[in-house]
Amino acid sequence: MTEQAPREVEHEITMSAPAAEVYRHLADVEQWPRLFPPSVYVDRVESSGDDERIRIWATANGQAKNWTSRRRLDPDGLRITFGQEVSAPPVARMSGTWIVEPRGEAESRVRLLHTYRAIDDDPAGLEWIDQAVDRNSRSELAALKANVELAAHSAELTLSFEDSERINGSAKDVYDFINEAQLWTERLPHVFGVSLTEDDPGVQILRMDTSAKDGSTHTTESVRVCFPHHKIAYKQTTLPALMTLHTGFWRFDEGSDGVTTATSQHTVVINTDNIGRILGPDAGVPEARAFLREALGTNSRATLGHAKAFAEARR
Repeated sequence: MTEQAPREVEHEITMSAPAAEVYRHLADVEQWPRLFPPSVYVDRVESSGDDERIRIWATANGQAKNWTSRRRLDPDGLRITFGQEVSAPPVARMSGTWIVEPRGEAESRVRLLHTYRAIDDDPAGLEWIDQAVDRNSRSELAALKANVELAAHSAELTLSFEDSERINGSAKDVYDFINEAQLWTERLPHVFGVSLTEDDPGVQILRMDTSAKDGSTHTTESVRVCFPHHKIAYKQTTLPALMTLHTGFWRFDEGSDGVTTATSQHTVVINTDNIGRILGPDAGVPEARAFLREALGTNSRATLGHAKAFAEARR
């Protein structure tokens, strides 16, 4: 059977930001989960000069996928070429280029090119890829535009913090407690509903119903990427109303003395449109920051406390 020609598509957007600033955001791939809605976690596996090898976990058409890519950075030409080294079915091959074109000192055009094939040139697989590339490209470009244009203002809207607990137990036992989220309704008082699916080992979709200290309840959904027994990274895909972004990780560091330091990290971006409705008409960004720090921190510290009891009981 004759091999069909690869599909070539292009998406573009114009934004009010200098080209160098736009390129900087694109080059910093580890920050992509904060920039792009489909991206869940990115690991820079290798880096040598302007060449790097990365592994990306992202959602596509509502499914969690991961793949390994190689990138070549061209800061002078404001271009980044990429090619998937290991693709996720139904993709057989995928490559492309980010191109940033200056439009004066304060405006840029960004072009995103993709070239791809489906496994066995399957028409259904190709249609799935077409839809995923189109949806993700539009989403990524819109998010890139929003983030770079609001960079100067977004610092006060972004909140990052950590809570840690020293545990007289193994990292494996602490990791197991966090990994086995399907048991959290039995193990965590603030969780009253949970659904966990893991179609691919180490990639979980976790849906939870939780209660806050003020009595409010929230339903969230997250994609989690698990690295036994060291780290679980996540990104919420269904968010409470006060946030437009929530990423984070659980990290487990076991010392030579057998004591494990377990850390919960959060990065959130505040949804200013909902501050008044949730916190009252007189509340502003400072009150929202304080509220989220306390609400998220309280639940994280409670989870770490229960993980501590679980792990220490197994020594």
